[in-house]
Amino acid sequence: MIEVQNLVKMYGKHLAVDHLSFTIEKGQVYGFLGPNGAGKSTTMNIMTGYLGATEGKVLINGHDILKEPEAAKRCIGYLPEQPPLYMEMTVLEYLTFAAELKKIPSSEREGQLKAVMELTKLQDVSMRLIQNLSKGYKQRVGLAQAILGFPEIIILDEPTVGLDPKQIIEIREMIRKLAKNHTVILSSHILAEVREVCDYIMIISGGKLVASDNPENLEKKIGGDGVTEIQVRATVEEVKEILSGVPGMGKAEFTDHKNGLVTAKIESSAGQDIREELFFAFAGKGVPLLELTRTKTTLEEIFLELTQGNIVESEEQIDGGDI
Repeated sequence: MIEVQNLVKMYGKHLAVDHLSFTIEKGQVYGFLGPNGAGKSTTMNIMTGYLGATEGKVLINGHDILKEPEAAKRCIGYLPEQPPLYMEMTVLEYLTFAAELKKIPSSEREGQLKAVMELTKLQDVSMRLIQNLSKGYKQRVGLAQAILGFPEIIILDEPTVGLDPKQIIEIREMIRKLAKNHTVILSSHILAEVREVCDYIMIISGGKLVASDNPENLEKKIGGDGVTEIQVRATVEEVKEILSGVPGMGKAEFTDHKNGLVTAKIESSAGQDIREELFFAFAGKGVPLLELTRTKTTLEEIFLELTQGNIVESEEQIDGGDI
C-alpha cells in the first residue's frame, strides 16, 4: 500500500531523515516508534504530502505523493500531532467543511458525517464550538476529520499526547475499531501504547530505520531468549560444578556476595527454558536454591539499546517541530 524509497530530508545542514526505506502492507496496525527528534513526524509529513523530500519517493497505492498528489491523498486520512482545527467553528460545521474539502459527494456527506461522529463519540458535542471542548474531544474531532471519506490508510501522529489516562484508553479503543477496516500507521514514543495496539513495529533513530518486525519477534531477535537468574547457598566453584552437568547450559555470569550466597545469570544454549533442569540439579546435590527466575528483554530495553546515544537535537531546536 505504501512504499517509502530511499527517503532523505535535509533541514539546512541537518540530516533529519537518512535514506529511509520501508513498505506498509494492507490490514495491519503499524507502530512508528522513536525518541523525540528521531524523524518520525518529518517522515509522516512527507508520506502525506505536507513536506517535500530532499531525495527519494513515496508511493501510495502506486501513486507518487508528489507527482500525483490528489490520487495519493485520496487514499490517506491524516491526524497531525497538532490537529488542524478551526476553533471558531462548531464540530458539525468543521466536519462538514472537511467533507467538502475532501470532495465527498453531497449525497454521501450526511451519512458519512453521522458515521464518523458515532465512531468518535461526538454526537453530544456536535453543536458546540471547538474552542470550548476539552483536549480529548479536540483530538476526537481531528480523528473524525482523518476518517472522513473512509480512506484505506489512516496515519496518526502522536494521537494520545497530552491526554489523561481515560482519554488515552478511549483513543486506543477507537484505533482498534479503525484497524478492522483500515491500515493504521501510529507514530508514538510511548512504548506501552505501541505494544498495546500495534501488530508491527518500526523503530527509527537518527532518521534511520534501526529495527522492523512484530513485537514478539523484536523481543526475541534483539533481546534473545531470556536469562534465568538463580541465587544459591554455596560457593562459586560449587555452583559452576553443578551447572556443568545441566543440559542446555550456555554462558553464565556469577556474583559472589561473600555471605555464603551466589547469584548466577544463565543463558541457555538453544534458548529453551531450563528452570526445571536447574531445580533438579541443585536439589540432587542438596544445595539450597533460594531464587529461580526467568526474565525476557522488554520492548523498553530494546528501544533504549537501539536508540541510546543516537537522539538528535530536541524538537524545539530544529524547524520548530519534531524532526
